[in-house]
Amino acid sequence: MGKPDAEGHGPTEGLPGLPPEWGRVVIPDDASTLASEAAQVRRELRRAAAGHRSGHLALPLLVLMVAVLTTMAGLLAVAWPRASRGTDRPTPAPYSPPATVAGRALPALDLVDAAQEPVPLRGLLPAMIILVDGCPCPERIGEAVAAAPAGVVVITVAGGRTVATPPPDRRGVRALADPAGGLRSFLGQPARPGTLTALLVDRDGVVTRVLPDLGTVDSYRSDLSALAG
Repeated sequence: MGKPDAEGHGPTEGLPGLPPEWGRVVIPDDASTLASEAAQVRRELRRAAAGHRSGHLALPLLVLMVAVLTTMAGLLAVAWPRASRGTDRPTPAPYSPPATVAGRALPALDLVDAAQEPVPLRGLLPAMIILVDGCPCPERIGEAVAAAPAGVVVITVAGGRTVATPPPDRRGVRALADPAGGLRSFLGQPARPGTLTALLVDRDGVVTRVLPDLGTVDSYRSDLSALAG
């Protein structure tokens, strides 16, 4: 047994040196007297441990809540009825003729004939060039041939390499094909089903008029006659 300290409290013999700021340390003879202090220490340790666990759980819970809210917002946006549903499709823009190429020089294009031989387009001028990749329309072509003055060639141009053969009574037509699509590219417009597009080109290679939709012969007769001048 150790000796009691100077004030007659429990023994302190054999204890290591303690920091002086701890003050006087009293070791009771009966350890049961420390039961209340031990219970308080255990409560504080449990409280500290619970706080530590909740801190680790806070971030996963926050991530889970954000994911749930995002999912709900997406479902709400899809399911929410819209008054314009079914009518919000873009309205196709009405056809408008391309920027005119009238007054510009016809490019030096080489087309092909039925034998797939190259034919320089500028070597056939003056001419009325009719693009038939949207419609063969033999009646309209016949009207153009009948109205063309002497010296003015009527040329039909098909897309790809297949030359559109004119009817037997339209032997005055020069039928060619445009495999590279150079003429359409020059015009800046696609072929439209049921529509003929025509260019009137003078002997100097200048486009005098573009007809995006070839109408009746009366709509271009005077322009066609002017090419012979």
